[in-house]
Amino acid sequence: MSGSALFDTYARAPLSFDRGEGSWLVSENGERYLDFGAGIAVNSLGYTHPHLVAALVEQAGKLWHLSNLYQIPGQARLAERLVAATFADKVFFTNSGAEAIEGSIKTARRYHYANGQPERFRTITFEGAFHGRTLATIAAGGQAKYLEGFGPKADGFDQVPFDDIDAVEKMIGPQTAAIMLEPVQGEGGIRPFPAQSLRRLRELCDKHGLLLIFDEIQCGVGRTGKFFAHEWAGVTPDIMAVAKGIGGGFPMAAVLATENAASGIVPGIHGTTFGGNPLAMAVGNAVLDVILADDFLDEVTRKALLLKQGLAAIADEFPDAIEEIRGTGLMLGVKCKVPNATFNAALREQKLLAVPAGDNVVRLIPALNITDEDIREGLERIRAGARAVSSPVSA
Repeated sequence: MSGSALFDTYARAPLSFDRGEGSWLVSENGERYLDFGAGIAVNSLGYTHPHLVAALVEQAGKLWHLSNLYQIPGQARLAERLVAATFADKVFFTNSGAEAIEGSIKTARRYHYANGQPERFRTITFEGAFHGRTLATIAAGGQAKYLEGFGPKADGFDQVPFDDIDAVEKMIGPQTAAIMLEPVQGEGGIRPFPAQSLRRLRELCDKHGLLLIFDEIQCGVGRTGKFFAHEWAGVTPDIMAVAKGIGGGFPMAAVLATENAASGIVPGIHGTTFGGNPLAMAVGNAVLDVILADDFLDEVTRKALLLKQGLAAIADEFPDAIEEIRGTGLMLGVKCKVPNATFNAALREQKLLAVPAGDNVVRLIPALNITDEDIREGLERIRAGARAVSSPVSA
């Protein structure tokens, strides 16, 4: 037996935190770390945000859990607010991003079934995608390292190279039901799809009677400076999976859809035990109170510019350590010339927390309400980390 009673799932950093304050985490021995990872884009409003804490504490004194056999007023309120702020007409609440993706895939397949085309069940996805860890979502993501050892790949997914829209058009066949993508790939290395590509995908879906599914689990809820990233392209999906930042640290997720796309979902077809519980709904409504307030998203864009300009200067200063800065809003990536694990470790030595990603990238995805002062402090620590992994300049 190994030393821990836990599954050997994670190669964890040797750090344990006791509490958080804003964009800072405090370790058990009292050391302060500046967090530019935000629980992998989950803690959208940082730690111990007073409005979120108050909402959770108030609800905890009333009801934690109710079965979805009954009306849950917090669900209705949060759904109405999401519908008012997005393309959607219908919302289904669940607990995690993977469940939101599963719900999105099921919604698309059920739509075609209800319209007399049960043979249309296949979804086209893109290389570099990450859609979750369930058997269906690892098949959708298509990455070999996540598929290995789990038996035959779940059927129903066809993958094309990143941003190859011509390949998508060739892949569409009589069994195709939907096209699914992250408008900005997160785990794949902070890779945004060009606006023109999103527009072409919308046109292809309209032409062939397909549903367009956006996975905005990481790039949504204000992360790019719009409520959802696809808004920058002026394109709307038929179905969207949302999670991470919408709960501000509390586990919650949602499937958003047009009335047409959700028309195949009828009572008894899909469900959840914990999804939409009163605690999650109280926190989700509190998150929207902050993120949908006047000027909040404009401030995200302003702060993002401050951070990105500072990172560009560091990249210029240390060209042997950093290849490029990529991304949008407060969803930025440092494409490294050294191994990204090495760069990430150097940042941790500077007591700055970031998140590795694919394509040799280190993600910088801080809280959306991070202060200018903390951005400047973070940049100094990133500069020090870049210096540490940079080759000495020859005399």
